[in-house]
Formats: sequence, C-alpha cells, structure tokens
Amino acid sequence: MKVLVGMSGGIDSSVAAYLLKKEGYEVEGVTMLIWKENSPFPVPAGNNSCYCPDKSKDLETIARVCSSLSIPHHIIDCSDIYEKAVLSRFREEYLAAHTPNPCIWCNREVKFGAMVERASELIDFDYFATGHYARIEKRGDRYAVLKAKDLRKDQSYFLSRLSQEQLARTLFPLGSYTKDQIRAIDEELGFHEPGSSESQDFYGGDYSVLLSTPDKTGDIVMADGRKVGEHKGYWHYTIGQRRGLNVAYTEPLYVIALDKDRNRVIVGTEEETHSTMLSASDAVYVGADHFDEGKTYQVKIRSTSPGADAEVMATADGFDMKFFSYVKGAAPGQSAVVYDGDTVIASGFIR
Repeated sequence: MKVLVGMSGGIDSSVAAYLLKKEGYEVEGVTMLIWKENSPFPVPAGNNSCYCPDKSKDLETIARVCSSLSIPHHIIDCSDIYEKAVLSRFREEYLAAHTPNPCIWCNREVKFGAMVERASELIDFDYFATGHYARIEKRGDRYAVLKAKDLRKDQSYFLSRLSQEQLARTLFPLGSYTKDQIRAIDEELGFHEPGSSESQDFYGGDYSVLLSTPDKTGDIVMADGRKVGEHKGYWHYTIGQRRGLNVAYTEPLYVIALDKDRNRVIVGTEEETHSTMLSASDAVYVGADHFDEGKTYQVKIRSTSPGADAEVMATADGFDMKFFSYVKGAAPGQSAVVYDGDTVIASGFIR
C-alpha cells in the first residue's frame, strides 16, 4: 500500500511520514504551492504563514526529511484554486460582514481536494495522509472524524467538512499520539532543532489588508441606534470583538452585529452577545446522516470553543441549534460543528 503524505516542513507532517513508513507503508511526500506570481492579493507582513512567497526554507527542510527517510517528494501547484477557493472567498465573506473559515475551506477544496486530485494524475497511491491531530473510524457504511487523543491539539473542527469520499482514502497517523510524544520522536530523529516553533496562520499580518478596501469612516452605535464612536470600516471588526473599539462606556462593550449597508458597527454589553438559538446552512454530514430527535449533542461555534450542549434539528439545507445555556459571540460565517462525544456528526455555517 502506498501513502502520499502532505508535507509542510513542520514537525507533525515529518513525523507522520516517518510513522507510516515504520508501519510498513510505501511512502511518498507531496507539498502544495499556493503562492502565485502577480497575485492581486498583497504579500503578507511575515513569512510564518501558509500563504507566503518564500517557501525556500520549508522546501529545504522537506527535502532533508525526505532524504533521511529515503522517500520521493513531489510539488503540486495549487495556487489557482487556492486563490479562488480561499483568498477570493475570504474577501467576499468579510465584505459580506461574515467571519470567514479559511482553513476549513482550504482543507476540503484544496489540500484534500485539488492537491489530491492533481497528484492522482501523476502518482499512483492508495491513501493520502497528513499530520493533523484527529482520527478516522469506519462505522457501518460511513467514515467518521473523531477528536484526537491530545485534546489540546485536536483539529477535528477544521476537518469537519471533508466528504465521505475524501475520508475513505485519508489517514491521520498522529491521532492517537500527544504533541509531546510527536515532538520527542522528531527530536530523536533530528528532523528539527529542539524547541522549534512551527505554528502558522493562513495569512501573516492584519487580515483586513487582504481585502484591498480603502478605509471608510462609519458610526459605532448601540443596539438602539445611539452613536458612541466612529470606525474606519466595518470590515475591520468581527462579532464578539472587545478590544480596539476605543469607546468609553460604563461597562465593557462588544461587537454584536455589523451593518454593511450603512457601514455601522453595532455594539452592546456582554449579555447582548449571548445566544440560545442559532441556525446553520450548507450542512455536511460526517459521522451520521441525520440527527436523533431529543438527543443532546455538543456544538462548537468556533475552533477554540469547548462545545456547548444543544438539541439539533435538521432544516432544508442546514440545521437549527437550541442550546441548554447561552453561547457567546456567535458569528455569521463561522462553522458550527456538531459532536456526539468525540465524533463529528455534522458541520454548517452560522447564518
């Protein structure tokens, strides 16, 4: 069995390739390039991001790791689909007053989508693998995504929109390990310097720079319309934001809504960020193809959320969530991911 491993140059993907080869798989590495020359999108402020023109250091590390493991390495250009599926959509979502989920889109459309499809035209392989911290189990005729053993590193939220076809040919070799164990293996193999930092965001710097939209003065108002301040464009703010409002008030204020048509930022007290009912659209079902009536599920409304108990009911293209206690700062555009214990049941976009 041959496994193609997505390699970024970081600790996780390097050790993933090692573990799979140790298990007896025939392993080859692949790296996707997402930077496009003459791109209409601005260069990020720093190099420590996925979208970045200079990946020479990462490619050198990947080449060294692949040489150490005696495995071939391939490079696939995915810059065209990344620009369309991630960057252009990011701009559209932000200007629509939504809070985007670029990593979730990238996983489904680019990393596990276009890159695997394009690699299949060049290389024969049975499975695709990455260094994500999550697990996959087949239950009956469905493939389920489960949380990782190391809940501090769990990435199941970001993998919640993978299709059944994608999951059927995917392996997550790190799902049953802790990050400390993986780092220890990496240090033993000498792939990276001890204590190496490798966290990456999808874009380095202020996200609003990607929008290429000139500042436009607007009002910061309370829910009743009272003006309490000014801003330079609603797209500089997200739902639930507290810092950077520069508004004097008797208690802390939070962004509770964005009015793109009137370029207004609506603010309120913490209590006004609370929700007990939410709706999501564009549902993808993962561990099951339906919700059980009367069952208590756990819903994460952002990646860092611990999850909140809720009853979940299917709608025509999504699902409604009735929470047993309030959730804070639910933002349109973010993913609502429904869990049954450790298992991802479904994912949709908060509307």
